[in-house]
Amino acid sequence: LTLLSIIFALIFIFPLYWALVTSLKTEVEVIGQDWTIFPKIFTLASYIDVLTKSQIFNWYLNSIITSFGITFLVILICMPCGYALSQLNFPGRNVLFISVLASIMVPGTALVIALFIMIAEFNMINSWAGIILPQVLSPVCVIVYKQFFDQVPKELRDASIIDGASEIQILLKIYLPLNLGITTALALVTFIAAWNNFFWPFIMTTKQEMFTVPVAITSVDDAFGIFYAREMAVAMLAAGPIALLYIIFQKQVTKAIMMT
Repeated sequence: LTLLSIIFALIFIFPLYWALVTSLKTEVEVIGQDWTIFPKIFTLASYIDVLTKSQIFNWYLNSIITSFGITFLVILICMPCGYALSQLNFPGRNVLFISVLASIMVPGTALVIALFIMIAEFNMINSWAGIILPQVLSPVCVIVYKQFFDQVPKELRDASIIDGASEIQILLKIYLPLNLGITTALALVTFIAAWNNFFWPFIMTTKQEMFTVPVAITSVDDAFGIFYAREMAVAMLAAGPIALLYIIFQKQVTKAIMMT
């Protein structure tokens, strides 16, 4: 099993290695007929060109702002929704929960045209709000929060109500600390998904200064022509931050994926 794991790991790692090696080659060597697994001449020219002749730092800023905005709003909305479905008794609660479950079955692409028209009418195209707001809908996070809040002993909430605590205080001071791990895990997974999302930012942005990093990768051809080493350099620069984030929080990300 260990040997098979190593073999599969090498198979999955090789494309990443090939992208890295290609980005460190000269363009002449990349398009040459000689296939080499190591660069004959190591060069950082592609990275220098991208860093000095493109708006990559602006693209990073857009990705950071939109990813953090989406993550913050998803947690801000889904946590109280999950708490309400788990702990509060109100008319139509079961119908609402079934609706949340049913929304998972609706493919996101089926809503794209309606969302695009709505965002266009609000004049939010080429804006951070236009990229962020349609992506804050996350029924999976609501369901995960509900399942974890269901496991909190009811006596804690009853005692807090007797002490005069409001529902917001109960959520923030009791339920959130007890489920801080799942909150961190969901936030990490949401951030990674938002950073890697290509489709919605692609149709929401027409100005290069508003591109996120995944969208900007596709614009390298238009800006520089087809230079494979430079494209791979942009891809490596785009993947770097999220790969580092995953390495640091690997256990939390794995935990969140297993839970969801």
